[in-house]
Amino acid sequence: MKRHGFTIVELIIIITVMGILLTLGVVNLSGSQANARDAERKSDLETIAIHLETFYTSGTDGSLTLGRYPSTTELIGNEQIILRDIDTNSLKAPGVSSSSLVAAINTLQTTAGVTPSPTKDTYVYQPLKSDGLLCVSSDQDCQKFNLYYAFENGTKYIITSKNQ
Repeated sequence: MKRHGFTIVELIIIITVMGILLTLGVVNLSGSQANARDAERKSDLETIAIHLETFYTSGTDGSLTLGRYPSTTELIGNEQIILRDIDTNSLKAPGVSSSSLVAAINTLQTTAGVTPSPTKDTYVYQPLKSDGLLCVSSDQDCQKFNLYYAFENGTKYIITSKNQ
């Protein structure tokens, strides 16, 4: 007698093998996506740092003040002027819908000596005076900065200014 079709045992084995392969594929894909988002975070902060260094050396259009970084109050609402020609997507963490630097970079951590706590969804800009205190107003001389960001696994990184 000729047999047509598969037995129940054969079908269960095939479905189990397919499920295992599918699970492995999904796990690898999500890991790759997390790595891509982490690479985007690093690239975003490097871009912001380059634009802050440009502000230090060139100021803004028509600016006579050179040799300093923007304070937190100067930066809020003026991101496009201070960080001229920056892609607004660089100002927000991957997956964050806000296009505003104010929402993406937590500039409100004003306690001196406290290390900011960035998350995977926030970047932290910390302008500092020469004595290491936070630089919050435009009349202060911001001589250095720190940019903080975190990867999805919780590892935190810092980018410091070149002109210190």
